[in-house]
Formats: sequence, structure tokens, C-alpha cells
Amino acid sequence: MKHLAIVSPIVALAALIATPALSQSTAEKTGVNSLIGVAPKTADFVEEAATSDEFEIAASKLALERGDAATQAFAQQMITDHQKTTQELKGLVASGKVKASLPTAMTSGQTKMLATLGALHDARFNKRYHVDQVKVHKDAVNLFKRYAKGGDNADLKTWAATTRPTLEHHLQMAEDLNK
Repeated sequence: MKHLAIVSPIVALAALIATPALSQSTAEKTGVNSLIGVAPKTADFVEEAATSDEFEIAASKLALERGDAATQAFAQQMITDHQKTTQELKGLVASGKVKASLPTAMTSGQTKMLATLGALHDARFNKRYHVDQVKVHKDAVNLFKRYAKGGDNADLKTWAATTRPTLEHHLQMAEDLNK
């Protein structure tokens, strides 16, 4: 029993110390930071930007195979632009200007969205792809806007600010596909 009495305060102290770091990351992942307009931590921004690009490219490759002509044209633009931003982000990390790790896979939510999309064809595919594109681009614009305004890495803030107009254009294009 005495052993548990000693361990319990140590565990509690460790949890208290870790809570601020975990809460920031959790707040970003749960959308709380987005709701209140708080900039993500650099590691969170890099992870979200990279996985978003990966999802965009994978979903758009499917759209090249299954979409109608308008969808295919949009998808080709998404692949081109998101491959470019992927390379730029990788370059910032590789140069050491950004201290963060690049993720090795999409999020589980993105994987599920891609699986759902992959099961569809024809008009149902186009509709789902269009809806997904509006959602992911709204999220990306919000993410880049928040980081450009309040991020803690100057080089990454500049990149977020210069990339955001392209994402806003993508969002407008995606919304136009839904009309």
C-alpha cells in the first residue's frame, strides 16, 4: 500500500506536467483551436498540412480515373498544386528551418474518407468528391490562416501566408463544382 501511495503522487505530477503540451495538440486535433481561432503548434501544423496534401493527391488521382470532365480538370489542378506544396513543406523541414517531423500516413479520418470515395462510381463519386473537396479546403484555409497569423516559426508562417491564397482559390473552385 505504501508503494501505491508514493507512485500515485508521481503519476499525478507527471500528468499535470504533460497536460499543457497534450492539451494544445488535443485542442488542435479536436477542432477547439480552430473554433476559437488559435494558431496550431508547429508540429501540429506540419502534420495537418502534410496529411491534407496526401489526402488531396490520393483523392484527386481517383477523380482522374472516375470523375467527369470538370472533376478531372479540377483533380489535375489539385494534384499539381498539392505536389508542389508537399515538396515545399518537405524542403522547409529538410533544411532545418522547421523543426518538425513529417507524418508517414494520412489520419484515420482521411483514410476513411478515401475508402468511402474509392467505393463510389459515376455521379455518386463526383458528388462525394466535390463535397469532400469543399470540406478539406475550408479546413486547410482555416489552418493556414491561423498559422500565418499566430504561428511560432517565421519561415513556416511566411509559407502559410503565401500558400493560403492558392488554397482559397481551390476552395472557390470546389464550391463552383458543387453548383
